[in-house]
Amino acid sequence: MQDLMFCYQCEQTAGGKGCTKQGVCGKNHVIAGMQDLLIFQLKGIAIYANELLKKKKEVSKKYVSFIEDSLFQTLTNVNFDEEDHLRMLEKSKDLKEKIRKEAGNPKIDRPEATFQLVMEKDQIMEDAKKAGIMYDQSMDADIRSVRETIKYGLKGISAYSHQARAIGYFHDEVDNFYYRSLEALTDPSLELSQLVPLMLETGEKAVLVTGLLDQANNEKFGVPEPHKVNRKMKKGPFIVVSGHDLYDLKQLLEQTKDKGISIYTHGEMLPAHGYEKLKAYKHLVGNYGSAWQNQQQEFDHLPGAILMTTNCLMAPKTSYQDRIFTTSVVGFHGLTNIKKEKDGTKDFTPVIEKALELGGYQEDEIPKEITVGFGHKAVLSHAEDIVKGVKEGKIKRFYLIGGCDGARPGRNYYTEFAKSVPMDSIILTLACGKYRFNDLEFGEVAGLPRLLDVGQCNDAFSAIKIAEALGEAFSCDINELPLSFILSWYEQKAVAVLLALLYLNVKKIHLGPVLPAFLSPNILQFLVDNYELKHITTASEDLKAILEA
Repeated sequence: MQDLMFCYQCEQTAGGKGCTKQGVCGKNHVIAGMQDLLIFQLKGIAIYANELLKKKKEVSKKYVSFIEDSLFQTLTNVNFDEEDHLRMLEKSKDLKEKIRKEAGNPKIDRPEATFQLVMEKDQIMEDAKKAGIMYDQSMDADIRSVRETIKYGLKGISAYSHQARAIGYFHDEVDNFYYRSLEALTDPSLELSQLVPLMLETGEKAVLVTGLLDQANNEKFGVPEPHKVNRKMKKGPFIVVSGHDLYDLKQLLEQTKDKGISIYTHGEMLPAHGYEKLKAYKHLVGNYGSAWQNQQQEFDHLPGAILMTTNCLMAPKTSYQDRIFTTSVVGFHGLTNIKKEKDGTKDFTPVIEKALELGGYQEDEIPKEITVGFGHKAVLSHAEDIVKGVKEGKIKRFYLIGGCDGARPGRNYYTEFAKSVPMDSIILTLACGKYRFNDLEFGEVAGLPRLLDVGQCNDAFSAIKIAEALGEAFSCDINELPLSFILSWYEQKAVAVLLALLYLNVKKIHLGPVLPAFLSPNILQFLVDNYELKHITTASEDLKAILEA
């Protein structure tokens, strides 16, 4: 039987090899095919954009904005709506024709450039086959591996850049890299000696864009500071906000002032409580639930409204489909999507009305708190204490334990590792992987909390800044620091973060639960040989190896 699809972009891909009938994430083969074809179209747009750049001509930002939205929409657990994909495909057809004319109708004999999209569903599904990852069976496996790694890195970059662009921040160098790298993925003449540096350059652009988003969030919402967050529910109407977009949260907070509605963060929105201008809203009262993969249980019959601002959406159960809303490129058939107005703002009235209608809980729960807000500026404000603690031998090691969480068995490794870390160590954590252990008591060392929540997955930039500052303080390379990276991954933002760390020449990263299926044996060996990349084993064995090194 012929495979209906092929996708191996996430950690949970079927059998550790690839989803061929339906995605483990929940997307069907129709959505998978449309996403493949949309990426195929983006490559065509990039080819013509590069022609303009070669002629030193400006490329309108409408093209990069569309490419960014499309890459983000195809990231794991973002959009499952067929109509949304058809709209994006139709727009890709229009934009590709426009930029081809702007470039002077150059004769470029590549399928991505010459392909003419026909907007009929049967034809779309037929054409999607030639856009599939495995369509060219003659392609060298290592070439395919590096190409796909670059593509997934771009998807991760798009999620962060999309968030920054929404509040007016962008980087021309990153924007032009979308064109250059997507065009390179269509060039049959490029060999590994040219593609591998491009893969590492993708990591460089990930560093740039996470730095840009850090700047954007700090300037727009204030510098994160340590803040205690209640994880229990209050009486009355409420809205749970999930995803990553702080601007969406800010707008919702403003629109719900004095309406008697409590706002709770969920998943990766937890770090929002550390930002000065967000925590100033008194009705931002706490965090509900845990990581994204538990939402079907945590949202089941929840008597409040739910807003998904970015990725990490799972197929909603019928019990709460009437109360979950999406926005931006997030979508699922039958759910209400809050569109952006012409001025860039959003009207969350439907979400607010649903929260008031549902009424919330009838009684207060007993509060329980955790602390967030240890971004790089907050941590480095204690730099003297940290350096002193290390020099006096009170702090022996730092562990960055975090990343994307997921449902695959084996992720209890990260809980066990965190619990096993010696008491003379500091744990830095970020992304939804923190939910594996952030409700545990870790105490203090040298007058500092042993567990420091750095923030969202994009706040890997904060971890990098902390590491760089420690390197300067001790006049050593990042790999000479008493610092270990214990990372979990799930989707493509984690790929961008991994490439960023590789670009910065960070070595001995422990990665799991399973290694990416898109890394061919030779490419994986390249990473092992050059960066000492390590697949996790058991928490006790890995910790022992680190301490004995």
